[in-house]
Amino acid sequence: MDSPVFELRKLHVIPNPGTRLQLLGKPALERALRFANPADREDFIAGRGALQHFAASLLDVDPARLVPDYHCPQCGPGQDHGRPGFMLDGGPAPLLLSASRASGWVLLAGVVRPTDGLRLGVDLEAISGVGFDGFEDVALTETEKFFLDTVPVNQRAEQRARLWSRKEAWLKMTGEGLRRNPAELDVLDLPGLRDVTDEELPDGFVAALALG
Repeated sequence: MDSPVFELRKLHVIPNPGTRLQLLGKPALERALRFANPADREDFIAGRGALQHFAASLLDVDPARLVPDYHCPQCGPGQDHGRPGFMLDGGPAPLLLSASRASGWVLLAGVVRPTDGLRLGVDLEAISGVGFDGFEDVALTETEKFFLDTVPVNQRAEQRARLWSRKEAWLKMTGEGLRRNPAELDVLDLPGLRDVTDEELPDGFVAALALG
């Protein structure tokens, strides 16, 4: 059975910080150097390092044996973005991975030796990040807006963030990303999509997982 394993980390708590840049791989290192904001650069590097150590822990190998091999459904393999993966001793590591960063945290998810064709997407969201005016018009379907209207006012911010995290997780899983209009994707009842509730998320955060 393909059961995801989760790990939640504070971004600055990363093992062996001195080796992070060497483990990034050329595409990700070049992307890191393009960040104008040093804090954003550090979060990106820390997130990639956290994923590599997470993958190594799932396989019980030294992180240095894993070579990043990201694949974008549109751009192909060898990218600095897209679906995360690693090469291990010259072949693809038997892992299905996804990661999401939000406000200083990273949520990691992985399946070891997944069934052929299985896809995975995870998303972590700060509830405060989806409270801007006009969000519902650009992000939610009419059915989802109706659902929010039925929710008590003091719970709407959380439910709004949950809907968004489900959309992000689903679109990561499919590889479409925001090339698909999120306001046309209804996530109230999609098979294989669920809220992540078995992790001790920080206060003010929600998360979702898509697997299929």
